[in-house]
Amino acid sequence: MATIAVLPIKSFAAAKQRLQEELSTGYRRALAEAMFSDVLVALRRATAIDEVLVVTADHTAQQIAGGYGASVLDDLERGHNVAATRGVRAAIRAGAQRVLLVPGDCPTLDQAEVDSLIAKPAGARSAFIVPDRHGTGTNALLLTPPDALEPSFGPGSCERHLSQSIMHGLEAEVVELRSLALDVDTPEDLAALQAALDTIHGRAAHTRGMLRQLLRSRV
Repeated sequence: MATIAVLPIKSFAAAKQRLQEELSTGYRRALAEAMFSDVLVALRRATAIDEVLVVTADHTAQQIAGGYGASVLDDLERGHNVAATRGVRAAIRAGAQRVLLVPGDCPTLDQAEVDSLIAKPAGARSAFIVPDRHGTGTNALLLTPPDALEPSFGPGSCERHLSQSIMHGLEAEVVELRSLALDVDTPEDLAALQAALDTIHGRAAHTRGMLRQLLRSRV
């Protein structure tokens, strides 16, 4: 079953505004770029992903995506859910039978967990919902077929996606994946990421390097 991963990416210049008290504009941009690169590396290594499609208006993000062999769709910048929906439609045109919607700010993403998620037995119409570490937001959606469910990311989206799945008669399951639970939006998330990186080996190389550079600048 052809599976395409779709990554909607906000322009790096506007990324991570809730970290502005912790990081300068330049470091917020560098962090967003590093995390995005690490997500692309993991998806490229995942054997169950046939193609990666990045939806973004940011020229640097487009260049990074192309460097990792991803396809690029120019974003209209009308919000994350609009970008996700456009990506799903493009994936269908490209022949996808299922899509994995993932964020660009989960740098500890484990390709083995991606493969395991996609390998889970699923019906002809299904939605696997991966929550964030708080259990309220959604950090990934695996949809069969790709347009089985309208993406509705944001606060409270885990329960919303589950309710909508049931309403539309989908086989639905909330699947907790450690490497997809930690996205980075707030200072607390950043601290949690730094703690997690101490226990993880072989992943998130770009993000590790960026954070080491940040620490050296503060010495």
